[in-house]
Amino acid sequence: MNKKNDIKFLRVTHLRGPNIWTYRPVIEAWLDIGELEDFPSNTLPGFTERLCTWLPGLVEHHCGVGHRGGFLERLRDGTWAGHILEHVVLELQNMAGMKTGFGKTRSTGEHGIYKMAFRTRDPVVGRAALEAGHALMMAAINDTPFDMAGTVKQLTELVDRHCLGPSTAHIVDAATDRRIPSIRLTEGNLVQLGHGAAQRRIWTAETDRTSAIGEGIASDKDLTKTLLASCGVPVPEGALVRSAEQAWEEAQDIGLPVVLKPVDANHGRGVTLNLMSEAEVLAAYAIASEAGDSASVLVERFIPGNEHRLLVVGREVVAAAKGESLWVTGDGSSSVIELCDSQINTDPRRGESEEHPLGRVNPHDSEIMLDLKRQGLTPGSVPQLGQKVLIQVNGNVADDVTDQVHPSVAHAASLAARIVGLDIAGIDLVCEDISRPLEEQRGAIIEVNSSPGLLAHIKPASGQPRKVGKAIIDHLFAEEETGRIPVVGVTGTLGTSLIARLVGCLVHITGKHVGVANGEGLYLDAREVSNRDSTGFEAGQRILINRTVQTAVFESNARSILSEGLPYDRCLVGIVTDMEGLDDVAEFHIRDQDGMRNVIRSQVDVILPEGAAVLNAANEAVAALAELSDGRVIFYALDEHNPVVAAHRASGERVVFLRDNRITLAEGSEETTLLDLAKIPPATVRHPDSVLAAVAAAWALGVPPDLICGGLRAFDATPKKTNY
Repeated sequence: MNKKNDIKFLRVTHLRGPNIWTYRPVIEAWLDIGELEDFPSNTLPGFTERLCTWLPGLVEHHCGVGHRGGFLERLRDGTWAGHILEHVVLELQNMAGMKTGFGKTRSTGEHGIYKMAFRTRDPVVGRAALEAGHALMMAAINDTPFDMAGTVKQLTELVDRHCLGPSTAHIVDAATDRRIPSIRLTEGNLVQLGHGAAQRRIWTAETDRTSAIGEGIASDKDLTKTLLASCGVPVPEGALVRSAEQAWEEAQDIGLPVVLKPVDANHGRGVTLNLMSEAEVLAAYAIASEAGDSASVLVERFIPGNEHRLLVVGREVVAAAKGESLWVTGDGSSSVIELCDSQINTDPRRGESEEHPLGRVNPHDSEIMLDLKRQGLTPGSVPQLGQKVLIQVNGNVADDVTDQVHPSVAHAASLAARIVGLDIAGIDLVCEDISRPLEEQRGAIIEVNSSPGLLAHIKPASGQPRKVGKAIIDHLFAEEETGRIPVVGVTGTLGTSLIARLVGCLVHITGKHVGVANGEGLYLDAREVSNRDSTGFEAGQRILINRTVQTAVFESNARSILSEGLPYDRCLVGIVTDMEGLDDVAEFHIRDQDGMRNVIRSQVDVILPEGAAVLNAANEAVAALAELSDGRVIFYALDEHNPVVAAHRASGERVVFLRDNRITLAEGSEETTLLDLAKIPPATVRHPDSVLAAVAAAWALGVPPDLICGGLRAFDATPKKTNY
């Protein structure tokens, strides 16, 4: 078969907000598929078979058919290269551990030219998947080799490097389930949940409610034990020492066996258990002192039993996991290292990344080497056939036991978190049986950890996964809280900058802090912060991350929607003035009013059910968008006899119009007359349609009529400058 011409990328754009494709961020690629326009999939010999061999997961793609295997049916019946590439890219992202499912491909009307969009959680990964998918497609079409394993490995590494960690992503997904918006603030795991003054922040399992003093106490194990003991929480007897000799003296006073640990390290680093002799204590002291930053080491009574990790969120234990001893069995020929690799590290749950609930075991770890030494072994020793070798007294804590926790144990763990002062804490305790009170079995709490790991509870090695992300979100946001502030979006070309500023003024006069981003600049409480065009995504984010902002107003237009998407996920009020400006978006293949409607409708599509669309009744195309609004609709027009206004009012809904040059609000038969246009500053009233749109939005936001009048009189169309 002759090799087919390559697919060319004409443009690749990351749409970071709601857009013409979907509510969520996507990568949009413009494709020129060249001569492949004349070669759908069913005309390419062996193509489908090669593609499905490399990507067996394509069988799960429903496509437009609506059931499992639907996309494969399309391949067999014949579909085009752009559509196929969409599914290939989605599947590559799935294989790399970044689950996505949305994609669409549309013809532009030009021969061989398509627009293709696909969901991605990170633009770097998405673009890499697009390039890899393109290479894979051409290899499958032309029957040339392709390094599938290497490609997936490379994409997986990008996911690990650029995407949120699994614990943070789990919390963000829980926020999304409650329709709480999120903004990633850094390339790491610092995330804002909610907008403006309603926001909260998380850094994996730390929140903006997490006490710095509590974290400091938790990092000092001796102080933690002292506080817990003073409040009646069972802790092991112990003492601080500053030398190996002191450690042995304290061990004898406490009574063997003992545990040695750094006083200031977390997550089990430098901890050695069940020490029975002077030599073991001296060796463990060296390990503990090296792992910690302090000159002190903690010697404690050894508590027999299994280690447990209880996750406390707020005042509740929301998850619990147990660890067990790790052993290998000798075969007479393999070393301890080889036995660990073949009997422990082959477990698919073990790995180095955050995706793995269990870590890989390295026999050269100092704690493991000490346990081996007690058994007369080293990592290179070859145990006899059938000989059992203890590798770790307590392996990774990853087996879910949440439903077994005794109420008194849960109470002790919750109390420990409150004593230390942490809103989210990992409570480490040792006992024989978590379903019995600690006092009955000499169990004790051995550590309180800030910023606890969540993966053992999200993906336990055994048992039921726990919804710890939901617990954290419910802790941060009360049931009635959404994390949202009122957001107003203004779209069109007729006076939209004025409308945005005027809405901001009318809300600000109620005493709220207001941010406005429009084509003239960026404003905080009516003061100009920037005089640059602020209709873009970045300017919008500046408003939404500002913790003082209680209401946000944004101007967008067809071009900004097509090039970046809206700067917010949903809005309470969406204003549409018109659908002009085809010439300005011709390069985006928007050539008629149907295409423009598909762009402008994005503003109406994002209106919340409890919100309202404010639409220009004098524009037939704009008025027709009313059917798309999930919220109520307020029509505005200069003429109260406008048929759309009259019909809407007759149905009992809200309208805004002029009568005898006075602004009038009407809802069904009820009317409220505001001020005469003559009392509004000339620079503002020069655009009466814009005034009506802003008044309608203020009405939708609950601004009282008298304050609307006061705001209209006071509004200054000339922005004031400020230095912040």
